Amino acid sequence: MSPGAPERRILGLDPGSLVTGWGVIGVSGSQLHALDSGVIRPDRKASLAKRLCQLHEGIGGIIAAARPDEAAIEEVYVARNARSALVLGHARGVIMLACIEHGLEPHEYSANTVKQAVLGSGGGGASKERVAFMVKALLGLERIPEPDDITDALACAICHANRREVPG
Repeated sequence: MSPGAPERRILGLDPGSLVTGWGVIGVSGSQLHALDSGVIRPDRKASLAKRLCQLHEGIGGIIAAARPDEAAIEEVYVARNARSALVLGHARGVIMLACIEHGLEPHEYSANTVKQAVLGSGGGGASKERVAFMVKALLGLERIPEPDDITDALACAICHANRREVPG
């Protein structure tokens, strides 16, 4: 980015049907900093359809408030069972739909790609604690964000910042 270029905002998303982490970072040249983060927790007692609706509305509200320029979402990992994978797929679909509805093309990254972007080429098998420590360091945070869903979302945003093509 050239000097004086406007800051880019990247929304990172760690999808889940019960807890979805999100984090918005600012990117100015090679400098990264956290702007906002949190979790969306749909009502556990609600039906899947209602939880997905709550998730959709929550993502839409975050995008409207944070006004990110880009979005990054973690790809589906191998879930414990088929039902979990299916529910997670529904959640990811709703999140991607909310992004598209707000003019953001969601860029997808595997968990290993995200870890490597945060920790370097040997980071693919790193622990959540190591990733969390590096997210804190890279964004200049005073403490590690909690819960892990937030750290994972911020890591996804950092991954996208490091991998995206910079306009010339």
